[in-house]
Amino acid sequence: MVYKFKLVSDEVSNFAREIEIDSENTFLQLRNVILEAVGYSKDELDSFFLCDDEWGKHEEVTLEDMGSSSDQDVWLMEDTPLSELVEEEGQKLCFMFDYMTERSFFMELKEIITGRHLVEPVCTLQRGKAPAQTIDLDDFESKIDKAAAVAAAKDDLDIDFYGDAGFNDDELANFSDDLNLN
Repeated sequence: MVYKFKLVSDEVSNFAREIEIDSENTFLQLRNVILEAVGYSKDELDSFFLCDDEWGKHEEVTLEDMGSSSDQDVWLMEDTPLSELVEEEGQKLCFMFDYMTERSFFMELKEIITGRHLVEPVCTLQRGKAPAQTIDLDDFESKIDKAAAVAAAKDDLDIDFYGDAGFNDDELANFSDDLNLN
C-alpha cells in the first residue's frame, strides 16, 4: 500500500511537497526523498516525531542512536518501516531538520492507497521554495526577539484603538473579493 504525505512549513507560506512512498519503506527512505525534494544536504542530524492532533511531539524516530539510557523504545529510521508507526489517514508527523533551532516540516498522511506498491518513493508535488536548511543563530535570535516585541506591543494596545465593535458585512465581502478568496 502507498502512503501519500503532504509537507508544509511554518516559515514559508507557499511551500508544500507531496510525497508518495510504500508503507513498507523505512523512515530513512522517507527522510531521503524529503531531503532530495527540498534540496537539502543529507549531512545533518534530523528526526521524525509522531504528533498528536495539536502537533504535540511524542515518539521520536532518529537517524542515529544517541545512546539514550531511558526505558523508552529507540526507533531508528533505518530499521523502522513506516507501517510500524503510521497507521491511519490524518496522522501527523513532524520532520525536524534543524536541531539547533528546532525548525521542522509539518507532515500529514493525506491518503492511504491500497492495492498499489512503489519500489522507490517519489515527490509528486513541489510548490514554493523550501526554507534554508540552516540559518545563522544570531539572525534566528533577532527574529525571535522581534516577534516577542510585536506580541508585547499587541498586548499593550487598548481595545478602543481599533474603533467601534460594529462593522459592515459588505466591507468584509468586498475585502474577500479583492483578495480572490472566494
